Amino acid sequence: MTLPAQYLRTISREEMNELPIRRYEGEVCLVESGRDLEDAAADIQAEQVVGFDTETRPAFRVGEKHLPALAQAATARKVYLLPLQRMDCSAVLAPLLAAPGVHKAGISMADDLKQLKLLFSFQEAGVLDLGQVAKRHGLRQTGLRNLTGIFLGTRIPKGAKTTNWAVPRLSAQQVTYAATDAWACRELYLRFRELGLL
Repeated sequence: MTLPAQYLRTISREEMNELPIRRYEGEVCLVESGRDLEDAAADIQAEQVVGFDTETRPAFRVGEKHLPALAQAATARKVYLLPLQRMDCSAVLAPLLAAPGVHKAGISMADDLKQLKLLFSFQEAGVLDLGQVAKRHGLRQTGLRNLTGIFLGTRIPKGAKTTNWAVPRLSAQQVTYAATDAWACRELYLRFRELGLL
């Protein structure tokens, strides 16, 4: 399958800056209770495509490493933010990541999965790395923001990327940033499917 010509290109910083900013504007559930976990599990299990991402507290010193602090799962109805260091979210995430019938779409998924396996065990199935799909089709820019610019014609702000994701209460900016990343992964999956890239 050959990509349409408009997609076989790179996008410059200038071109990216001219695109309209888009953030996720739907419902976000910041999981804080057992009931929230049950609701998330029920919604996710009813889904065929879930946008997936994780956030980790940044390390600024040599040798410093942190485990993932947040996992994000986007369904057609809602984005769930699961605080990995404050709650045991494995009852939702392990079955999701192992479910062959639910497509989990993200960027750099191998890294995310490797880090999550340090928190709980699972055998992944149905996982799709959108960056690898783009690379197979000849694109050189395979990060989420570049792919969103190229395929969705929108720009995702990067503002909260290097903030502390392990804080007890996320800021409104962090919530929007995290939800947008997972939602954008789901939207990209749907666009790739529409274009026959999968």
